[in-house]
Amino acid sequence: MKLKKFKWYKNLLVCLFFLMIISIITIHSAQTYLSANLGNLALKQLFWYGIGLIIILVIIKIGNEKIYKSTWILYFLGNFLLLLLLFIAPPINNSKCWFIIPGIGSFQPSEFMKIFLMIIVSVIVAKESVKKKSIREEFFLIGKVFLLFLLPSLLTFLEPDTGVVIIYFIICLAILFVSGIRKGWFILAGGILAIGIGGFLYLYFYQQKLFVDLLGTDLFYRIDRLLDWKNGTGMQLENSLTAIGSAGLWGHGYNQTPIYFPESGTDFIFAVYASNFGLIGSLVLIGLLFYFDYCLLKLARSIKNNTDKFMLIGISSMLIFQQFQNIAMTLGLMPITGITLPFISYGGSSLLSYMILLGIVFNIYNDNKKSVNF
Repeated sequence: MKLKKFKWYKNLLVCLFFLMIISIITIHSAQTYLSANLGNLALKQLFWYGIGLIIILVIIKIGNEKIYKSTWILYFLGNFLLLLLLFIAPPINNSKCWFIIPGIGSFQPSEFMKIFLMIIVSVIVAKESVKKKSIREEFFLIGKVFLLFLLPSLLTFLEPDTGVVIIYFIICLAILFVSGIRKGWFILAGGILAIGIGGFLYLYFYQQKLFVDLLGTDLFYRIDRLLDWKNGTGMQLENSLTAIGSAGLWGHGYNQTPIYFPESGTDFIFAVYASNFGLIGSLVLIGLLFYFDYCLLKLARSIKNNTDKFMLIGISSMLIFQQFQNIAMTLGLMPITGITLPFISYGGSSLLSYMILLGIVFNIYNDNKKSVNF
């Protein structure tokens, strides 16, 4: 790809550059309360950003057509790795979410499974959306998507990683929503989901012994942890609220995080940033994230190729949900689910997965640039 073709990307890449700077300085500040055994995480994050830029160039070289043709291989590879985790991965914080690679670090397959699921659902829905479908055909399409969602969701839930399962669901739901199927399906699904969640919560709150007998103590305590947020309880949330609430307009200053909370470099990275740079700095970060999402959605509106459009919707919905969920949970507005803040939280697997998606986005623009209104 010639350099001149990067004209549209200029603002997106500038935005990514500032997100990288924010990520590195915030992770460095978070290290105040992190174990020295973890090494220099800020430097590691810079390294992963460098690898990510190389991956973008490789994805551009490969092209999306070859990636879309490999969709089933990628899907089954992702599920195989998720299954393998349950047998050989070492437990970390009572979860089997990571492979440990000596000399490199940890590798989290579920981060890449989000991409593989997004690709296969986009390809299948695109094939079905070229014609007007009957109710029966729409039912079978929804069934296909549900089965594709179900397998990685079960494997990821067993790790356990509930947050990623929610992201799988958001991706599939967003793609189906813009696929052109009747909106009545979503009303029906919403009603069934509401009844299911209502029954689940009834057992949890009013029939706890039956809940434990049916679903086990592990799930009970996982739900208990999720619901800590409703009372503003739990050390993580209390300390996060204290750090953010005491920051004022301009914050305590760089590298001046006033209080300890676990996962400060990952799940609660926004609390570290907000405590350092206050309300003004937080608004700057949220503005950068908003503009990044705006660019992706604006591109999606201009794309005529269905597979590319659905990929952009999947990418946008995933990023927007993760951004909202992560920031809201640090403020006590949403349950604590372990969902990280894209491009900001520390993590090689998550960052590389986002850079892969950016490579796909750049290919989408290049393949459709004649129809894009920018």
